[in-house]
Amino acid sequence: MADAKVIPFDEDRPRRRPAGRRVRPAPAPDPVAPAEPAEPAAEAAAAGTAGAGADGGGWDRRIAGGLAFLRRRVTGEYEVDDFGYDKELTDQVLMSLMRPLFEKYFRVEVKGIENIPKEGGALIVANHSGTLPLDGLMLQVAVHDHHPAQRHLRLLAADLVFMLPVVNELARKAGHTLACAEDAQRLLEAGELVGVMPEGFKGIGKPFGDRYKLQRFGRGGFVSTALKAGTPIVPCSIVGAEEIYPMVGNAKTLARLLGIPYFPITPTFPWLGPLGVLPLPTKWTIQFGEPISTAGYAAEAAEDPMLMFNLTDQVREQIQHTLYKLLVQRRSVFF
Repeated sequence: MADAKVIPFDEDRPRRRPAGRRVRPAPAPDPVAPAEPAEPAAEAAAAGTAGAGADGGGWDRRIAGGLAFLRRRVTGEYEVDDFGYDKELTDQVLMSLMRPLFEKYFRVEVKGIENIPKEGGALIVANHSGTLPLDGLMLQVAVHDHHPAQRHLRLLAADLVFMLPVVNELARKAGHTLACAEDAQRLLEAGELVGVMPEGFKGIGKPFGDRYKLQRFGRGGFVSTALKAGTPIVPCSIVGAEEIYPMVGNAKTLARLLGIPYFPITPTFPWLGPLGVLPLPTKWTIQFGEPISTAGYAAEAAEDPMLMFNLTDQVREQIQHTLYKLLVQRRSVFF
């Protein structure tokens, strides 16, 4: 397989958006139309349902909701946006699949969620680690389940994500898009929460000995995008992901043959086969820092390289400082 070309987020390139059809639901009934009188049998059924136990009524609603969901999937009566994001599928299926991993397996503790705006665009910048990018998925659950407005986080992903079968479609449905500045700015200006992990493959593919040491943040492309959109930057620090797959080696030759950035060797993989893919049940903490406002800068500030460097360094230092602080407070990797 040819080597995959990984393009950093801040490189100037034309926007490539995954294709996705946009399906609108069938029109709702006219709210002013008079309701039809209920048939006697329907009234009796309604009375019986009303008299049923709370648990029975709850299961009835769940089953009815599940059948309605399947009907919409089959008939195509659901919506996706221009990027392929399927809100209904994400809320009802994908979040439900990730939530047990978030709550029971990694037991993620979320701090500083109040630093994420209740509405409007914002750019969440986080560290990246863990050999496999589970930290991005847990970050998405943290924002949705712990924010009072249950906001959705739209992650910017590397090209490789959209080259993998199955993963490609799931990433689109979950709201992820290519890590290019034009798409990120469009989402921010539309009032969306956008997540970026500037370390990229350098972060998740670093050796275990370099854990919690932030890699280079690139040339500040995410800062330029936030300035152009006039949205705040929210630094985010994630502790716990570094230890799920302790990477003690990298089979570089095999990685080149497979066309991937690295081929990890851990204490369990590839020695235990498929069982080695199971992550260690570490205890996670995700902390959102105080937002950095971009509202006071002029429009041409996004073209100032010195300002880009200073703001990028400020975000990076804030994330690194919080990582060290959380590590000092941590009692154990697993508890």
